[in-house]
Amino acid sequence: MNNWSLHWLEASGDLGSHRAEIVKNFEAAYRSISGLLPAPRLDVLIQRLVGATIPEMGIVGRAYSSTLFAMTVDPDNPNFSNSLVEGALHRQIVHEVHHCMRMAGPGYGWTLGEALVSEGLAGRFVHKLLDTPPEPWERAMSRERLLHAPVELNVLKSSEYDHEAWFFGGDTHPRWHGYTLGYEIAACWQENAGEIDAATWINVPAETVIEAAVKGGLVAEHR
Repeated sequence: MNNWSLHWLEASGDLGSHRAEIVKNFEAAYRSISGLLPAPRLDVLIQRLVGATIPEMGIVGRAYSSTLFAMTVDPDNPNFSNSLVEGALHRQIVHEVHHCMRMAGPGYGWTLGEALVSEGLAGRFVHKLLDTPPEPWERAMSRERLLHAPVELNVLKSSEYDHEAWFFGGDTHPRWHGYTLGYEIAACWQENAGEIDAATWINVPAETVIEAAVKGGLVAEHR
């Protein structure tokens, strides 16, 4: 992992007994990404925070910039051990690295549509590299349900949207709506893009992906 520097933040809790397995997952992710394109130079913050992760996994990642992301883990979570040995941490690392690489190009985005595309592309990138099934948040509802109520194009163009509600749930959106919708929007593009090279997996314009979703019926131009 010549290009990745892991920084262990231990004031919030010691990870000594888990460090070897965590590093093993980072090494596996580095190899996976390097098989397609050069792994970017990154700093990674690793910290232990009780109750601050995805409950179903005991881990959560967050990308901050093109060169920095954090991985928070909670060994007190009963699902944490499985995340280490069954590949969930490996997949989350790849997901966050895709975010960082996209931030180095077109950016994560400021509109709802751009955010949906960035999350969807990251999920599909994991699937391409590792041939793994969708994560729980990428299959929170069926494509048929999404097609039954397509999102309006003008909604996707707005930068004044409630990110928390769209992606984590709220009064108007079920939990993980945005992640699932983004995953399916990216699928529309992938299904019709033919052979996709490494650079395109990172830098494809959000507009191109959304245009494919309009043709696929997930996004409505006029209602």
